Amino acid sequence: MMLRYALQTVRDRKAGFLGAFVALLCAAALITACGTLLETGLRGKIATERYAATPVVVSADQNVHQTTVKKKGDGQKSKTKHKAKPVTERAWLPAATVDAVRSVPGVERAVPELSFQAVPLAEAAGAKPSYGHAWTSAVLTPFTLDEGRAPQGGDEVVVDRELAARAGLKTGAPLTVQATGEPKTYTVSGIARSAAGGLARQSALFFGDAEAQRLAARDGQVTAVGVLPAPGTDPGELAGRIGRALQGQGSGAQVAAGDARGPVEFLDAAGARIKLVSMGGAMGGTSLLVAILVVVGTFALSVQQRYRELALLRAIAATPRQLCRMIGREALLVGLAAGVTGALAGLPLAAWLHGRFVDSGVVPANLERTAGIFPMFAAVGASLLGAWAAARITGRRIARIRPAEALAEAAVERGRPAWIRIAIGVLLLAGGVVLVAVLSALRTEPASTPVTFLAVVVFAGAVSLLGPLLVRGATAVLAGPLRLAGPGGYLATANLRGNAPRMASAVTPLALLIGMTCTVLFITPTLGDAARAQARDGVRAGWVLAAQGPGVTGAAAERVRRTPGVTAATEIVHTSVRVGLTKYGAQGVTPAGLARTWDPGVTSGSLDGFGEKSVAVSELAAGRLGLKPGSPLQLALGDGTPVTLTVSAVYARGLGFGDLTLAHDLVAAHVDNPLASSVLVAAEPGTGREQLAAAVGGFPGVGVLSARDADAARGERQREGAEINLLAMGLVLAFTAIAVVNTLAMSTSERLREFAMLRLAGAKRRQVLRMLRAEALAVVLIGAVLGSGIALAVLTAFSVGMTGTAAPAVLPVVYVGVVGVAGLLALAATAVPGRVALRVPPVEVATSR
Repeated sequence: MMLRYALQTVRDRKAGFLGAFVALLCAAALITACGTLLETGLRGKIATERYAATPVVVSADQNVHQTTVKKKGDGQKSKTKHKAKPVTERAWLPAATVDAVRSVPGVERAVPELSFQAVPLAEAAGAKPSYGHAWTSAVLTPFTLDEGRAPQGGDEVVVDRELAARAGLKTGAPLTVQATGEPKTYTVSGIARSAAGGLARQSALFFGDAEAQRLAARDGQVTAVGVLPAPGTDPGELAGRIGRALQGQGSGAQVAAGDARGPVEFLDAAGARIKLVSMGGAMGGTSLLVAILVVVGTFALSVQQRYRELALLRAIAATPRQLCRMIGREALLVGLAAGVTGALAGLPLAAWLHGRFVDSGVVPANLERTAGIFPMFAAVGASLLGAWAAARITGRRIARIRPAEALAEAAVERGRPAWIRIAIGVLLLAGGVVLVAVLSALRTEPASTPVTFLAVVVFAGAVSLLGPLLVRGATAVLAGPLRLAGPGGYLATANLRGNAPRMASAVTPLALLIGMTCTVLFITPTLGDAARAQARDGVRAGWVLAAQGPGVTGAAAERVRRTPGVTAATEIVHTSVRVGLTKYGAQGVTPAGLARTWDPGVTSGSLDGFGEKSVAVSELAAGRLGLKPGSPLQLALGDGTPVTLTVSAVYARGLGFGDLTLAHDLVAAHVDNPLASSVLVAAEPGTGREQLAAAVGGFPGVGVLSARDADAARGERQREGAEINLLAMGLVLAFTAIAVVNTLAMSTSERLREFAMLRLAGAKRRQVLRMLRAEALAVVLIGAVLGSGIALAVLTAFSVGMTGTAAPAVLPVVYVGVVGVAGLLALAATAVPGRVALRVPPVEVATSR
């Protein structure tokens, strides 16, 4: 019987359930999109390009390993636990591995592969990353000549067809290429085409074998070994045979076949997977929490609109259990329809979001998006569960009142929220305070970011539960200004007082929108401004060499050092290292004259005598690792090479310069790009830009910037990184904005009878609209104050934890824009339904059923 009533109610009151349907649909679409990203990070296939014709690939182990042994008492065996994390730079194989692979039965040909950066210094050539290889490894794709001939000697190069078309290259044309050393001009001897028609993620340049070995700068090493099996040999079986043959050699070689070849070619695949899992999980979790708040508020309004109907059912002997069942089944029907529709809508949304991440470079193009059914099932399940839970929560009060009180309860709102609601609201408020305290003690961005958004949602939940009390308190403050607006202001004040729960349901999503948006927009500038300030204060050099290409060469830095008036030139190369399995940002600096160009704010120890066996660490890293000057530090360099260094100094400006600082030559020997990202130049007074520019004039792409210009360029790069975070959370913000409009529109639409009574009592249409505008402005003001307070508390705690100072970067123009947009949404969502409602003659409304 209750199911039949539920079906009839949903069919006859479509408009009443429309708001809940929209909220659940958006939530399901968002959960599907986030779940698809999460599944792509976990199970997405990395397609290979360079090794397309190579069934088996042998490479070095691209992971850093950690094994811990935990002994058990009472004579039990010890427990061994093994963990691994990917390296950040490519690990290379000993060249002797090639001969070992050739000797394995079933190997027809073992082809050594050299893969290194090789950037063409030509217009329109840099659309994609470009890598150099030896021509003998062209068979691994395979590449075949379309024009010209193979490279001969050290002055010729073969380029792929797509690069030639993009840069306008023909056979015989000169092409300047910068690899891991000085730029060199080659003659294009041939143009090659891959069997697949082109490479999606890279451009390929092929050199003679000796020249490729020189450019790679890895004597006695190879990037990988491509294995071509003998006819009739199964690749999987051959891979196992090669793995067993190499197991006892101690080279750390790994064998990949089939889909496992992609991650060997693209090292950034592992990092992209982790990013997708992190972003998908964070967005999905935040979306789910926001959806719960929104859906509960939406169902509360939906049930509130039906108080009279539900009260009549109680008065004619419907039991509380029957009403709960009916409301629950209505919610399940709406949740099922919205969940299925939203899950289908989430698939193109996931494709769009994945495309944006690919365009921004966060995700490699060949990480194929996984469109499985699990995210869709999760979205439908979350919609059903959320709708049912929301309906049960909001329907408990009307279902449990006594029949004699039902009709009166339907006509007049309860004066005070239930004690259980107040208690849970206070607990959430306390939980938010605890999260803020925890956030102020966190020192790393990966740990702080999820806590930041969780704190915003928890505070918004507290506002949702304590909303009626907050609205009444705010109304007491706003009563005076509202009365100055005339009769509309008096009516608005009365409505705010008498209908506090309804107004609170509008305030909650508005506060969540403003709080979440301000947090997303200002969290990156807060961290970035602190990092820029530390870098700006720590750079003593007046000039900076920067390159438009892959970096500044050692010869350019040496030329500047020998320029009259220059006192020091410090080359900087960036990387990441692992201490245990924890990754730390690091940089390599040339020790000579370091004190003249760089001041990291040393708090203990000294940089005097800094060399290849030394390391300086930030206070954060020193505190986490228990280090002090003189302590030994074991770490794995970018390519996984283990080294033990001695801590020479601890410095304060870790945000600006990274957590670890090592010698330049040590870092450069273990990174894919050994060129300096910048060179700090200290010079005597009177040494100008023109003099330095003349010194590096013979080095293509190298320019001279002032310290101020270099700081501005650093800020631009940080803004580009902030766009990714905004994109990642943009859908959550869009969903919250839809919830604001949805809730306010529902809240206004249900007041049709109220507007009619006011019109019949003598109020003019203009006065009712003024009342609505005054109410909307009051709701916007209350929501803005609460949302701004939430964002300020969270951002301040984030700033204290990450920078050590309570100085969040709040941009006034951006903040005013956020509040302005939220206010326009609220006014539009109130004014449009209000005008529509006032078009109906009041007599028709008063006499209707």
